[in-house]
Amino acid sequence: MDRREFLTARKPSGRATPPSPTSGLTPYAGAWTRTEVQQILKRTMFGSTKNDIDYFSNLSLNSTVNELVNSSAALPAPPVNDYSNATIIDPAVSAGQTWINAPTNDGTLNSVRMASFKKWWTGVLLNQDRSIREKMTLFWANHFGTETNDIGNAHYVYHHHDLLRRNALGNYKQLVRAVTTDAGMLRYLNGYLNTATAPDENYGRELQELFTQGKEASVKYTEDDVKKAARVLTGWRINGTTFSTFFDPSKHDSTPKSFSAYYNNVVIMGRSGANGAMETDDLISMLLEKEEVSKHVCRKLYRWFIYYKIGPDVESAIIEPLAAIFRNSNYDIRPVLKALLQSEHFFDAANRGCFIKSPADLVIGTLRECRVVFPNSTTDYADAYGMWNYIFSWMVTMNQNLGDPPNVSGWPAYYQAPQFHEYWINSDTLPKRNKFTDIMVLNGYTRNGKKIIIDTVALVATLPNPADPNALIDDLLGILYRVPLSSTARQTIKQQILLTNQVADHYWTDAWNTYVASPNQNNFAIVNTRLKSLLQYLMNLAEYQLA
Repeated sequence: MDRREFLTARKPSGRATPPSPTSGLTPYAGAWTRTEVQQILKRTMFGSTKNDIDYFSNLSLNSTVNELVNSSAALPAPPVNDYSNATIIDPAVSAGQTWINAPTNDGTLNSVRMASFKKWWTGVLLNQDRSIREKMTLFWANHFGTETNDIGNAHYVYHHHDLLRRNALGNYKQLVRAVTTDAGMLRYLNGYLNTATAPDENYGRELQELFTQGKEASVKYTEDDVKKAARVLTGWRINGTTFSTFFDPSKHDSTPKSFSAYYNNVVIMGRSGANGAMETDDLISMLLEKEEVSKHVCRKLYRWFIYYKIGPDVESAIIEPLAAIFRNSNYDIRPVLKALLQSEHFFDAANRGCFIKSPADLVIGTLRECRVVFPNSTTDYADAYGMWNYIFSWMVTMNQNLGDPPNVSGWPAYYQAPQFHEYWINSDTLPKRNKFTDIMVLNGYTRNGKKIIIDTVALVATLPNPADPNALIDDLLGILYRVPLSSTARQTIKQQILLTNQVADHYWTDAWNTYVASPNQNNFAIVNTRLKSLLQYLMNLAEYQLA
């Protein structure tokens, strides 16, 4: 379904279709209201909480973008042993302590540690700082798609993703270099098996097709280029005792490698001994000389943050100038993000509410925006990890398994034409999305006597004027929605739910004020029942699936 059909699915057929965006990278100079703040937060973070909206509303657009792309928060504390029980004993790591510095080849331990990693990553998203860092970490995890089961070692899995997080807002050329010789990637695409006598082309192929050049018609590298790249990369190894990577000159092809006319017939001169490792840098430098690389990455950023369709107008007005910024900054990512996030195009009305939430956006965003409280992972790591695992499993059922995209290309929603992110919504996943929000609103999830649930009364109490049913609905939609509801729809929702089919607003105002004055069980139940129905209804509308 086209996004505009999705937007109008439950609307009168006469609703106008919003125009295609015509704006460019000119800095946005329009109003800076909660609407614009919410737009940038919905796209750069997982959800836009009231506190975050309040915070950035007091800053300028320039200051907001600077803060978002310059995270000053410490990196998250590493995952811990939450898996020790009567049948699984970790001889090197006590319960509650981190396992990242105690690598092992034990298959059972690696399995439970990789599960620990996924729970932990879910917790990191829930507790993200006010920056774009976590959105960019997932972006790079999708761009350099790896699968935990294929890597097979939790130590490599964690350090691969730690590498992405530490470099998420840094230099792309350096990131490509680091990923190329990272143990997780060497395992995933067989780089550690690549030798002069038996070249393995897996990484050399994906390095060009997916990680740098892309698949556009202008990209014309050859099959021989793939083979030559594989030969350049021979010799990288993993030490199974120290769990570190190293270069073995005896496994390296030190002969010259001649590339095609697409790469201007570059010859990477063979190097012997320890200098053979320098050929890897020569290869990456050659690849990034092509303008197609900057365009490829900028298209992926556009589809990640703006919209999935890139027509000729967007290509010329957005992608090409962004790519020029990328190249001129020597492939630093921050200047590209700043130009995009501060542009007229980013805030164009046609780009609002057009973005189908990924499972991570939906699940994590719902919990953050609704102020769901989790156990403290420092003092109660077992229940925290247990709750995070429950949340992680919901993302899996909606087809986004953190750490395990379907293949090296990442999730189809970000590359598979013509649907792209419309893949997230289908007859199987939409009911699951609604079921998740229903559970979190109505019953929550209980573990060891502790519950995570949306406390609707506490949530509404944070709004400026919860006694006014009109203001309550407007303010709640101002946090949860990017697509405006008609005044008729708001009136109907108010009357049927908050006013329990009465007409006068005081039927809600009286109930709320009575509860505030005397918060006993009966008065609480009256407002809580209505608010649960309100939130459940709003989250089941098609508009809630959009960011």
